[in-house]
Amino acid sequence: MPQIIVIGAGGQIGTELVAELRKRFGSQNVVASDLGETCPTLLEGGPYIQLDILNREFVRSYIIDNGIKQVYLLAALLSATAEKNPEFAWKLNMEGLFTILDLAKEKHIEKVFWPSSIAVFGPTTPSDKTPQHTIMEPITIYGISKQAGERWCEYYFNKFNVDVRSIRYPGLISYKSKPGGGTTDYAVDIFYKAKEHKRYTSYLSEDTALPMMFMDDAIRATIELMEAPIIKIKERSSYNLGGVSFSPKQIAIEIKKRDSYFEINYEPDFRQAIADSWPNSIDDSAAHNDWGWKHHFGLEEIVDIMLNNVQPK
Repeated sequence: MPQIIVIGAGGQIGTELVAELRKRFGSQNVVASDLGETCPTLLEGGPYIQLDILNREFVRSYIIDNGIKQVYLLAALLSATAEKNPEFAWKLNMEGLFTILDLAKEKHIEKVFWPSSIAVFGPTTPSDKTPQHTIMEPITIYGISKQAGERWCEYYFNKFNVDVRSIRYPGLISYKSKPGGGTTDYAVDIFYKAKEHKRYTSYLSEDTALPMMFMDDAIRATIELMEAPIIKIKERSSYNLGGVSFSPKQIAIEIKKRDSYFEINYEPDFRQAIADSWPNSIDDSAAHNDWGWKHHFGLEEIVDIMLNNVQPK
């Protein structure tokens, strides 16, 4: 029977995480699940189940009956989307977590991965090289839910010895799957617009620097964290994870070096306030010291890969 399930597998992270997990542990050992009745093309090649994380009883029975031992819980509403429906975002982001943590507390699950985000930080957080332990006063419902989730993960570990592990993801960049409504989505969309129209209108101002990461690094970090010996995991809230920080202006300069016809203009919208509350860069020394994390991809490598691989719609 399968040993691993990825819940919310149809999203930006999930599609690539499922592929890598199946490569490492065998296709039949990794179940992909999402809301869709039929399996998305990117998740074909292994078992798929339609699953709504808010259907607590169905989730519980499926995991127990199938002997699932590891859960990657990715189902969530992201920052920009969550601001449009805060009540549902809180419900989805929190109730699903409790369902999985309770299963682990009852010893049905051996190990849980739950993603946090740089959204847990806020305007009072030190913005440069934001440390692992610092002020966290988020201003978005997404950030509030992730901060609360971190506390609950730590509580379940301390109180019930639940082996739950977490990463505070920065903005993620990939050509294989589309982003899902986050404030950092511009760093993917800009490449599609560059290939299609040679022009991009940024909803963030030109000098808004944010922490970013190429998806290959994020997937590798996720699996490395989950495979690390339990004795090495010191942070039971969530680990800072750094990659490369850049602004819309900086990424546009790199694109223009490769395509002189490319142009960018700036029309900041409501996402600007969200971005302004987040760090410029991240100190991820705790992850480096505890389980050996190190990112591989810099801005120039990311731009080359994206321009060579994105396909116009």
